Amino acid sequence: MVATGEKELILSLQNPLEREAAFGRLVIQYQKVLYYHIRRLVLLHEDADDVLQNTFLKVWRNLDSFRGDAAIKTWLYRIATNEALSFIAQKKRRATDGIESLENDLGHSMNQGRDVSGEEIQHKLQRAVETLPERQRLVFNMRYYDDMRYEEMSDVLGVTEGALKASYHHAVKKIESYLTGIHP
Repeated sequence: MVATGEKELILSLQNPLEREAAFGRLVIQYQKVLYYHIRRLVLLHEDADDVLQNTFLKVWRNLDSFRGDAAIKTWLYRIATNEALSFIAQKKRRATDGIESLENDLGHSMNQGRDVSGEEIQHKLQRAVETLPERQRLVFNMRYYDDMRYEEMSDVLGVTEGALKASYHHAVKKIESYLTGIHP
């Protein structure tokens, strides 16, 4: 069921006279959650900003194709996820040092001191998440950080809920293994 506010936003986005103002409201409402979703996938702030901008450009260009079958949030997450995955694939093809260099830099900076702060724990968790295969990392981020239900993830990713639950379970086990240093 679509909420009343969302119905009004959809109607405004479909009305050529109200579209621009409605799009501005859409950006304001969703830019922060989409930014953090994208940031967890692409890691760097500058890259997340670029992907977010591309996401909203794609949303603007495709407003006419949004039928309202899914929630706006689901549609936006699908576009943001696809843009982030495309960006990662392009970056992997172009870069010579890519993610491995970033992981090494993070690992080096994490090993500089003996006292462990909350920020260092967050870095270690992020590093553990970075070691996951792409699909598991995506599912973990959407479930853990975005608190997204499996049903929503299924709509966004086009994958069964069972497969998503299995991916999340495997991701959690790998992260636990990484954080405890106990590798099966």
